[in-house]
Amino acid sequence: MLRLMLKVGLTGGIGSGKSEVSRRLSARGAVVIDADKIAREVVEPGTGGLARIVALFGPGVLREDGSLDREGLGSIVFADSDKLASLNAVVHPLVGARVAELQSQADKDAIVVYDVPLLAENNLAPMYDVVIVVDAADETRLDRLVRLRGMAEGDARARLAAQASREDRLRIADVVVPNEGSLKELEARVDEVWAELVARADA
Repeated sequence: MLRLMLKVGLTGGIGSGKSEVSRRLSARGAVVIDADKIAREVVEPGTGGLARIVALFGPGVLREDGSLDREGLGSIVFADSDKLASLNAVVHPLVGARVAELQSQADKDAIVVYDVPLLAENNLAPMYDVVIVVDAADETRLDRLVRLRGMAEGDARARLAAQASREDRLRIADVVVPNEGSLKELEARVDEVWAELVARADA
């Protein structure tokens, strides 16, 4: 039976544990295309993307070694929606082109998981056959950002506020992965999700 590529959108708010789920799906055989990783690649030193960001925001967004100060830039754009939109207008087309390139290299019958933090915000759900949302309460996510990532609480709250609400994400979900328990519980849920994705791909 001919199996076609299954395109899976994976999203979750900052601090939800989406990367943990992404890693586990990869370990089970998914081809993972990580939008965040690609977003870093397209603004590395020497790229046109970085040059355009410096032109927009000034050399103050660079570290001493010439690389992008992502935290510094984040504190600028997450407090100003117009500046965030300007940044996205530079980065998103570059990311989109690289994603398309990686997708073209995947096997035709692969289960391809697109790890997309801002899937809900950018209304991208229709692009995927299945949308998985990794879900955790806002207070749980805030605690993780402050306690585990060492983020200042004000910065963490601004990041949460800049993203879609929990309700908006759950509204577009075909599959929900709750992540407020143990890693063992998460592992078991990912097993269930992987079995469901394989079944959908084979249908």
